[in-house]
Amino acid sequence: MQQPLSRETGFEVTDLEDLAPVADYSLMDHLTPDPDATSDGVDHRPRQVFSGHYVPVRPTPIENPDYVAHSEGLFRELGFADSLAQSDDFIRMFSGDLSLVPEPMRKVGWACGYALSIYGTEYTQQCPFQTGNGYGDGRAISVFEAVINGRRWEMQLKGGGQTPYCRGGDGRAVLRSSVREFLAQEHMHALGVPTSRSLSLYVSKTERVRRPWYSEGSHSRDPDQLISEPVAISTRVAPSFIRVGQLELFGRRARKQEHPRAIEELEQLVLHLIDREYSGVIDQTLATPTKVVMLARAFRGRLASLVANWIRVGYCQGNFNSDNCAAGGFTLDYGPFGFCEVFEPFYQPWTGGGQHFAFLNQPAAAEQNFKSFCSALRPLLNGHEDELAQLDEIQKGFPEVMQAEMESMWSAKLGLKDFDAELFRELMMLMTRTPVDYTVFFRELSSVPDDIEPLKQSFYRSLDEAGGTDSEGLLKRWSEWLANWKCQIGIDRVGNGSRLREELSRDMKLVNPKYTMREWFVVPAYQQAADGDYLPLRDLQRVLNRPYDEQSDGVEHRYNRLKPLELFDLGGFSHYSCSS
Repeated sequence: MQQPLSRETGFEVTDLEDLAPVADYSLMDHLTPDPDATSDGVDHRPRQVFSGHYVPVRPTPIENPDYVAHSEGLFRELGFADSLAQSDDFIRMFSGDLSLVPEPMRKVGWACGYALSIYGTEYTQQCPFQTGNGYGDGRAISVFEAVINGRRWEMQLKGGGQTPYCRGGDGRAVLRSSVREFLAQEHMHALGVPTSRSLSLYVSKTERVRRPWYSEGSHSRDPDQLISEPVAISTRVAPSFIRVGQLELFGRRARKQEHPRAIEELEQLVLHLIDREYSGVIDQTLATPTKVVMLARAFRGRLASLVANWIRVGYCQGNFNSDNCAAGGFTLDYGPFGFCEVFEPFYQPWTGGGQHFAFLNQPAAAEQNFKSFCSALRPLLNGHEDELAQLDEIQKGFPEVMQAEMESMWSAKLGLKDFDAELFRELMMLMTRTPVDYTVFFRELSSVPDDIEPLKQSFYRSLDEAGGTDSEGLLKRWSEWLANWKCQIGIDRVGNGSRLREELSRDMKLVNPKYTMREWFVVPAYQQAADGDYLPLRDLQRVLNRPYDEQSDGVEHRYNRLKPLELFDLGGFSHYSCSS
């Protein structure tokens, strides 16, 4: 019997032969392939996919792959030796070549289709066939599924070449966007936010593609030139990659009775999702209608908690369509995301995202995705009036659950036992008017300062500049707010409650990170990586993987800083297109 893959047992995976025995391809073994697919996975042209849960696809390897980085933390969790990331067989597999993997690992991967809803509205016209049967994993190909240490993991290549869902694209990802996603996933995990994870990152030493991007110093909203960029493949890992949009696709087919097995395929996918993501909270012996209701309630809680966590750490998804919403309730698909630096309620890093996906609008966007999720489940409850009524109540209850999560989150950031709406509203006004750096402000507040002087380290303008003719009034409001806040947390005068102050400070620093993923740190990292220098990327990776820690003086001087004024409104630094 294969030993558990765990460092605790002293067993480490050092090559693919060690990994092969734990292979367990539940999706391909228990769900239905597209009947029009080829068994060998040579299926790379855009086409409509009318039925089936997945298409077998053979990835297209990148040319001359070079090791860039791997996640040491995830490797430890999986029981992988760090040396594995630079071994020939691992590089070959996770740069897209499955031809030599040992049995029972498979030489063909898989891609899945899904529907598109934007803010709750169903769309088909972006599909090249105008039907919705062409949406799906255009360049994401899963290549491995396994149970390791009692947990199921799916490993997916991003940039692994064309699939039937590529809609005419080349199926590639460039190093720039791959670096961003690779760093962000592990940073979010370190922040305590549910997320897909980063396994490895490889770049081609010879293969390049052309992408629209910003010229140096450009303040254009959209890219103003075509540039040649290195091709890369990153591997992301999650319990599954089932999306709300995936459920929607099968829900729509069942609702419209598009083929004889439509309702059966929807039920198979929902039960598979429960098995993959909710087996610990939903009894497998229950009837399907009961499971569906429990699934909706469980996902509602996860989704609301997730979005509250996003706002806690300053994260903005940018493009929170249903196809970018993981049905397991974690962060998925880091495309035009960003981390809020200057606090703006309507911060939106993606030029094509619109205000509906802006920073503090994410709870409302989540509600729309939950509406799409519930709509996809409804065909399974036809004829079950009690369960339909329960589903409707669960859907209607989303705003209340979301509000409770938000108030709990804001209370934790502020060190409060109970949410104070008036105190919060005044703070939002002051943070916006001043304005402040979101991460630096809350970290400085976590030290429970005696006066506002330490908080000024987060101010992008002096109070004289921010307040104009009423600078004294602004200073007074800040001082009054701080005094009110200290009264709320039980420290209402200098020196009072030193032990309480220390405990509050400690707890707040576990909620408010010191280091965040600022785009102007990432840009030079991927630029230098494109020239073959990966050390800056790895240095940044180490900092971002310890976001709550007090790190060295050198790290603090370099990474705990406000955004330089000259980078404001600069393309690729302050905003970006979806090009990747």
